[in-house]
Parts: sequence; C-alpha cells; structure tokens
Amino acid sequence: MRHWFFLFIAIAAEVTGTSLMKWGSTSGHPGGLLGMFVLLALSYYALSLAVERVPMGVAYAIWEGVGIVSIALISLLLFNESLSPGKAVGIAAVLGGIVLLKRGIAGDRAAAQADDTAKGAAAIALPGWSPSHA
Repeated sequence: MRHWFFLFIAIAAEVTGTSLMKWGSTSGHPGGLLGMFVLLALSYYALSLAVERVPMGVAYAIWEGVGIVSIALISLLLFNESLSPGKAVGIAAVLGGIVLLKRGIAGDRAAAQADDTAKGAAAIALPGWSPSHA
C-alpha cells in the first residue's frame, strides 16, 4: 500500500510542477520554473519508490494517465484553456485505460494466489515434494 502512496505523491508533484511551469511561463515569474524543477524531480523520485512494488508499466501508465487528465482539468479551470469534444473523448479513453490496467493487476494477483494455493495443495498431497522442485 505504501508504494501506491508513493505513486500518488509522484502524480501530485507532476501535476503541480507542470501547473507551475504554465504559470511561470505566462506570468514571467521565475519561481514557477524553479518550482517545476523541484517538483518534477520529486515526482520522478517518488515514482522510483513506487515501482519497487507496482509493476513499472502499470505505474508509469497510471502516473502519466492521471497526470494528463488532471493537467487537462487544471488547464481548463485555472488557465481558461478550451476542452474540445475530441479532447474530452481522449480523456475518457485515458481514464478507461487506467481502469483496465487496475483490473489487470487485480486479475494477476488472483491468478498468482490460485497458483500458490495449488502449489501448497500439491506439497501437502506429496510429502517430501515442494514447488521449488517442480
């Protein structure tokens, strides 16, 4: 569970850093770009901690997907950028992909547990045999 928290931190830092980049670029304030550098470094560090347990492809896809959706919403609400129907469909597709990835992880865990249960039953049925000998 701790690694999912690191992924959440990575996403929050990425979204905040990217928002500061936009603010710094449009306002000319150097603090925006400085904040962006610090937060994007924090984001990558937190992502590196998350991938210790979360599969890298899944973590990266969720990090980018949730980040893209969040930044699109922030750009709409804070920077008055437009959201065309095509962009909205794209965001919905990203969200659908994230749901499918998360369901895939749950399916992988269920299959691994079933496999462990089967190996445990085989070990009980065949004394002296262990799954490591298979």
